[in-house]
Amino acid sequence: MKIYTLHKKQKFPISIDKAWNFLSDPKNLKTITPDYMGFNILSGADRPMYAGQIIQYIVTPVLGIKTKWVTEITHVIDKHYFVDEQRFGPYALWHHKHFIKEIKGGVEMEDIIDYKLPFGFLGSLMHPFMVKPKLEEIFNYRKQKLEELFGYY
Repeated sequence: MKIYTLHKKQKFPISIDKAWNFLSDPKNLKTITPDYMGFNILSGADRPMYAGQIIQYIVTPVLGIKTKWVTEITHVIDKHYFVDEQRFGPYALWHHKHFIKEIKGGVEMEDIIDYKLPFGFLGSLMHPFMVKPKLEEIFNYRKQKLEELFGYY
């Protein structure tokens, strides 16, 4: 059982309050997700983030195939971090930690995603050619959109 990790960090010249208010609002996920993914929140984003929150989405990650994705916000420490975990969706495991910390002149945001692919050996074969490049593309898009919104550090 291979578990992969994606680790990203970026800095923004904004306050911790502004960063937290944007990043902890599930409705903003659509803004930082590529349009081609057809990201649409079905339910669960009608309240500020809290531990135990279930959010349901529809995404179209590959080949125009719509997929339901259900995540749970399992941990929240205001203005420090939150964790979302897949409960149903395209991965065998998805555990995404979002850390935010104040630094001189702004904030640093860190994402650590631990994930496992379905389909055993076949999933592992697809990782370097399909899954890893797609995740890199999505998080590069996210970086670009956040820089457009908040500027460069």
